Amino acid sequence: MAEAAPAPARVTPPKLNPVRVSIEEEPVAARVVDFREVLHAYSKEDAILEAKRCIACRRPWCVEACPITQDCREYIQLIAVGDWDGAARVTIKDNPLATSLCKVCYHYCEDACVVKKKGVPIAIRHLKRAALDYGTKEIAYVPSTPKGQRIAVVGGGPAGLQAAWELGIRGYGVTVFEQEKLVGGLMQTIPAYRMTDADVQEDKRRFRDLDVTFEVDRKVGPEFPPQKLLEQGYQAVFLSIGTSEHRTLNVPGEELPGVVPALQLLHKINQGQPVTLGHKIVVVGGGDVAMDAVRSSLRLSKGGEVTLVYRRGREEMPADPEEIHGAESEGIKFVFQKAPLKIVGNGHVAGLVVQSMELGPPDAGGRRTPVPVPGSEQTLECDTVVVAVGQRADLRGFGAELDLKLTSQGWPEGKGTGYATAIPGVFAAGGRSVVYAMGTASKAAEAIDAYLCGLRGEKSAARPDPFGGPETFHLPPGYTAPIRS
Repeated sequence: MAEAAPAPARVTPPKLNPVRVSIEEEPVAARVVDFREVLHAYSKEDAILEAKRCIACRRPWCVEACPITQDCREYIQLIAVGDWDGAARVTIKDNPLATSLCKVCYHYCEDACVVKKKGVPIAIRHLKRAALDYGTKEIAYVPSTPKGQRIAVVGGGPAGLQAAWELGIRGYGVTVFEQEKLVGGLMQTIPAYRMTDADVQEDKRRFRDLDVTFEVDRKVGPEFPPQKLLEQGYQAVFLSIGTSEHRTLNVPGEELPGVVPALQLLHKINQGQPVTLGHKIVVVGGGDVAMDAVRSSLRLSKGGEVTLVYRRGREEMPADPEEIHGAESEGIKFVFQKAPLKIVGNGHVAGLVVQSMELGPPDAGGRRTPVPVPGSEQTLECDTVVVAVGQRADLRGFGAELDLKLTSQGWPEGKGTGYATAIPGVFAAGGRSVVYAMGTASKAAEAIDAYLCGLRGEKSAARPDPFGGPETFHLPPGYTAPIRS
């Protein structure tokens, strides 16, 4: 990791203001009938007021909490003085998917914000959006001197795009292989009320001067394994295949018409394909995909009844609290500590049989383990069951010779330094959110650069200025160590 720049002279911080400038939302009655955007953007005036709440901590806790070390402290200070172009450049300098992330990031930075101790943290994600809304749009990345080596990136999701950017600005040629017709990976399943493909395309547009080629509708797998890419002349391969396959409930009746995998549902909606749901819908799950599925189902039900069933309690839900709050405010019913036993119906879903659960001791991940309560079965009437209980990677064609590690949430990683696999030149990584996937991809890209520099007999260096300037990447003043949750 690069060394931090010297800390600036100590200045008296502004007085802490615990009250956030409110973020307007589309009224519930209007937004639940379609997929219009829910959260509105700050006006220039409101963004400046919110930015002025930042006390410019000497130690940038917000940056330390960001998986891609986005220098949010700096762009917030530029917004505070109305320097929109400067704020946009600082944002995009560290973050090639800034347009997408300003809509859907988990904002770990806000969790670490010192202002949170006294009130509501700075609206860092929304200020990122303001920087991009009001700052210059004429920004494109500039590649370094061509290295004469080409790299294959398998998967065009957040990790793949981050790796392509990291390597592209270093002067490598990159080809991204994406199995779908659009890049973005699981970002293409995020509902339009949160973000759209236009946001992904705006981020991709800034890649235009890099030697990055996208081959869409091209699947690497059984008929085209990653080793084949090395044989074709690619000198390194980065696997970022994500978790595109849904997990099942593994209960009787799951084969009935009316049972819908959440990822399939969300993908069809975003592709404009026809989707037919009933008027009494149950969504099973507690993560972000479940939140997207339950809120999307409400919009498609045209006034129907939509219920979310989760086997733990509200406090244990892994979904973003902002999305949980959004679902609750839209009138979605939550049923906690119930686990599905079977799906019943005669030729079509008619109900979901659930069993009550008690929460036992914490598991290895710190979450309390659900324990079934005998004799507590009940049937929830419904005509549609949407399954959102997790995803896994499609590993067909990715053989044992790679010696991949599967994380608890299903994506594959290389076990070696910098996510290297057992095959020299092949690396693999991913993450549990868009920005975490980007963070692991940056580390993998640094390792790929070091590997290829070794083949050239050169020493690897820090990330170059993505705008073609003389400086290389450095951590902001006061940075000490990353904060990881």
